Amino acid sequence: MAGGSNAGASDSHVLDRLAATVAARRGADPSTSYTAKLLAAGPAKAAQKLGEEAVETVIEAVRGDPAKLAAESADLLYHLTVLWAAAGVEPATVWAELERREGTSGLAEKAARKTQG
Repeated sequence: MAGGSNAGASDSHVLDRLAATVAARRGADPSTSYTAKLLAAGPAKAAQKLGEEAVETVIEAVRGDPAKLAAESADLLYHLTVLWAAAGVEPATVWAELERREGTSGLAEKAARKTQG
């Protein structure tokens, strides 16, 4: 994904475009598309790959290399969109949940989840 460090309005929907690309790969040939291969393997495999990428992202955060952290973060977001697609979660649902939480203290939101569970 090109764009450099000048992220602006044209980049604001990059995750929506990524999710659309992932969804379009659903019927592709798994032997020619890594995304199709992950989707064909199902949500459990997609979740496993997301976990691996999360660990790699944490490692780069601890190492302190911003460029490597950005690259691993991109991998993490890609695998998250694959998991959403594999599990039938629309990005708009996630965006709506984030908007619902916007302006709410993280501590208050976490406490509310504890009382609901």
